[in-house]
Amino acid sequence: MAILSKIRERSMFLILVVGLALFAFVLDPSTISDFFNSTKVNDIGSVNGETISRQEFADALEAYKQSSGGRVSEMQAAKNVWNSLLRQKIYETQLENAGITVGEADIMKALIESSGVQNQPRFQTEGLFDKSKFTEFLATIKEANGDEWRAWQQYMTSLKSNLQKTTYDNLVTSGLGASLKEGENKYLTENTKISGKYVYAPYTLIADSLVTVTKGDVKKYIESHASNYEVEASRDVKFVKFDIKPTSEDEEVIKQAVAGLIEDSEKNGIKLTGLKNATDYVEFFNENDSDVSFDDKFQFKVQVPQVIADKLFEGKEGDVFGPYKDANFFKLSKITEVTQLPDSAQARHILVPFVGASSADPSITRTEEEAKVLADSLIAAVKKTPSKFADLAKDFSSDKGSASKGGFYDWFGYNRMVPEFRDFVFKGNKNDLGVVKTVFGFHVIRIEDQKNFQPVLRLATFGKEIVASDATENTIYQDAELFAQDIANGKSYDETLKEKNLKSLPAVGLKALDENVPGLGSEREIITWAFEKDVNVGDYKRFDIEGGYAVVVLTNKTAKGLMSVDKATATVRPILVKEKKAEMLEAKMAGSTLEEIAKSAGQTVRNINKVNLQSPTLAGVGYEPKVIGAMLSAKENEVFNNVVGDRGVFAFAVESKELPTALPNYDTYRKRLANERRNKSFQIFEAIKKASDIEDNVGNFYGIQQ
Repeated sequence: MAILSKIRERSMFLILVVGLALFAFVLDPSTISDFFNSTKVNDIGSVNGETISRQEFADALEAYKQSSGGRVSEMQAAKNVWNSLLRQKIYETQLENAGITVGEADIMKALIESSGVQNQPRFQTEGLFDKSKFTEFLATIKEANGDEWRAWQQYMTSLKSNLQKTTYDNLVTSGLGASLKEGENKYLTENTKISGKYVYAPYTLIADSLVTVTKGDVKKYIESHASNYEVEASRDVKFVKFDIKPTSEDEEVIKQAVAGLIEDSEKNGIKLTGLKNATDYVEFFNENDSDVSFDDKFQFKVQVPQVIADKLFEGKEGDVFGPYKDANFFKLSKITEVTQLPDSAQARHILVPFVGASSADPSITRTEEEAKVLADSLIAAVKKTPSKFADLAKDFSSDKGSASKGGFYDWFGYNRMVPEFRDFVFKGNKNDLGVVKTVFGFHVIRIEDQKNFQPVLRLATFGKEIVASDATENTIYQDAELFAQDIANGKSYDETLKEKNLKSLPAVGLKALDENVPGLGSEREIITWAFEKDVNVGDYKRFDIEGGYAVVVLTNKTAKGLMSVDKATATVRPILVKEKKAEMLEAKMAGSTLEEIAKSAGQTVRNINKVNLQSPTLAGVGYEPKVIGAMLSAKENEVFNNVVGDRGVFAFAVESKELPTALPNYDTYRKRLANERRNKSFQIFEAIKKASDIEDNVGNFYGIQQ
């Protein structure tokens, strides 16, 4: 984006914001009471009456962000930390109720037994873990009370949380075994084959138009199933996006500017070297502000810009091509070298690292000079006796992956290795020997083989990104401003859309800690605005967004609690329609025999042939586990009517139940049942969480009053 959007409305805007904030503070006494209310200031939530303070959350959040190395966004980090604190508090309460405590001794034991501690050389004596070294280390960093100690504290807190979870899960699952009798029952239940007859009245017999579902019906259903329809506070918005895109005129200006860099030129009496006559390409790229980095490695035909690949490989050294459009750039390419290289090679190497080399083991103590002497002595030995290379690699190479194979690297491509290693192997000849220095140390290399020689080019490819000009950006800005002003002057949003032939997009169900607005991307500022206490439905605002502007209108505010009738209707109505249809079908299915029931419902009597719960499907109907489960429990030769299934209402009579062949032992089924029960630790936690009294005000931490 051009610089206009970076400077527009900044200084005066900040002054106004500060002034208005102070003014609001003076006028609104609730703001003052909030400020002095320690609960609102210091607490961001609670679990079963135990508060989670702002400081506790902030410390955990900072530690989490440090441990994740900044790879997690702010809002995702906040969600993860809050869930972690919830889990920790819930498990602490459960263990406390059970009379179990995870103490310091348990944490220290887990810490000492962790591989991350056991395998650190600084805590070892002659290759074995030394507990005294580790405890001395902890005491030292604790005394210093610096960042390292705080990092270890965070690690120990994490260990404690995991221990609590494991302890509680083990405590619960130890009581979730299964007996042989239960295993036998599972086997019989799944494999008993049922035969008989049934009548099926599908829901499709009644048209949807004949079923009336009122808002009152939906409201009553929601209230009676409250736990399934509890929702977080959310906001709905709609917006118009004004993208800043370069015009054809902008493109032409950039294209001509790039074209002007081919030949030498003069500006203000200073001679400027063009790409055609340039020899210092790094300097040329810097002086002319290339948006493409200079890359001097050789390129095969599939690697050069494909829009001009054929022409490039017909050219010769010194030729300049362009300007040409490649993706979102106008480029110039100059051929600086033409040669032939293999597209893959085999090599052996011995890596000799030194102190400070990349990925060098901490145990390495040799200097760079000493490493070079060792590498020279190794290549001398290989030259004298070439067959020794593999053995020397196994004994001396620090590259463990290849050392076990005698230093051998099988066929690898041109771009696989670091530049110095690559250039030696691909520009040299088969059987060449040499010592090459890279960031990893000194390499003793022998080229084993090369194949598929083909033309390659070294190119100097200069590029300028195609971006909108300041004039274009200003026009887009004015369009966004005029749209917002029309709404401010009393025109409706939809009327203004139609008049200006613009497209509006919705973003529904935005949560307080969300970051992304569907259709706009990461735009946290919009979500924060939508949750501001004084922003009401119908209010709008223009935002600077990535690549343009957006005029956003708040269309709905959903409070924390039960889902509104309007929002729940889409999911609840099909359920109620099915229930009402079932009632209507039940009224039709009158009679004491299947034949009478079939006649009154206008259906036929169908046969059931050896169905079971392992595959609960009725021929011509489909998957009906509830109905087949009812059949399994039913008395034989007795008519059961008005059994509600997934696809309709049923009446049936079971004529026979064929038990499966008895097994000599039901331990397999017992184990399967026990494992199913034990693998429910997640469901166990979710059930406890659901039963807990949780107050979530994490949004307050970010200034959002829900």
